[in-house]
Amino acid sequence: MDYEISLLTTMGVSVLFALSLNLITGFCGQISLGHAAFLGIGAYVAAMLGKAGLPFLATLPLAMLLAGAVGAVVGLASLRVRADFLAITTMGVGFLFVGIVRQQNWLGGELGISGIPDTGLSKTAFMLLTLLLCALVAAFSQYIRKAWMGRVFNGIAEDEDTMRVLGIDASRYKLVAFAIGTALAGLAGSMYAYNLRFIGPDSFGFVESITVLSMVVVGGIGSVTGIIVAAALLSALPAWFQVIGDYKLLVYGGLLFLMMRFSPGGMAAIRVIMSANIKSPDRSCRWCAFPPLLARGAKSRKQPCLPIPISN
Repeated sequence: MDYEISLLTTMGVSVLFALSLNLITGFCGQISLGHAAFLGIGAYVAAMLGKAGLPFLATLPLAMLLAGAVGAVVGLASLRVRADFLAITTMGVGFLFVGIVRQQNWLGGELGISGIPDTGLSKTAFMLLTLLLCALVAAFSQYIRKAWMGRVFNGIAEDEDTMRVLGIDASRYKLVAFAIGTALAGLAGSMYAYNLRFIGPDSFGFVESITVLSMVVVGGIGSVTGIIVAAALLSALPAWFQVIGDYKLLVYGGLLFLMMRFSPGGMAAIRVIMSANIKSPDRSCRWCAFPPLLARGAKSRKQPCLPIPISN
């Protein structure tokens, strides 16, 4: 039973982390390849404050606050760059975080921080708290997506220049997206630290950033439900198949390639296409005649018979 509880807790932390990136990349279209750095900031803040004697629940908002503040600074520094240049900038932030932590003895250096205090909760209670936070963050994400802010985020993702012409302060909304997304990553990091009770710099490197990006892409960029399912499944794979842990970057990188090649809308798009094909299949279409996993619902490579949804 302890194994199942531990696995569910790990899956919950991964869902929190993936939803935090979805706010930045999925909703606002800002590519981040260094998101694991903010997971690490939350983890280190929670660990240090916990060892200093602060209660478990008191460390969570402080970890969110610091991670969000650093995220806002990174967002401010990244306002002048877009697309590939933004991805490179955020990737540099990830490398910078790991490099700084490794050189600081008060942060544990290469050895990391061990002996993180217990939360005072049972394993079951901690798991339920993690799942409750997942539900709250998912509900918050859905609220943002349907609110005015979510519409602006989507407009920035689609065409930032047009939004500026319409009088929208795109820079401010991008900063808000970075601040909220990184704050939630800090929350995930604090839960990660208290779950394992040990953290090290290697846990927050480039591989983890690619891992969470894979979860977002596989689930469907912008899709809250799809990302929850993808994050839960992908985080459980290394536990179910031990060999995946040794080839994590290869496996998740391959998943990224396959999804972008065959279903850019991720699992959310596959589900919609399957549902539509079952209800009214086009037998003259060589894609619709087969299970939609083969296709993007296209009569030809150039003319899709079904649109791929951006979000779900």
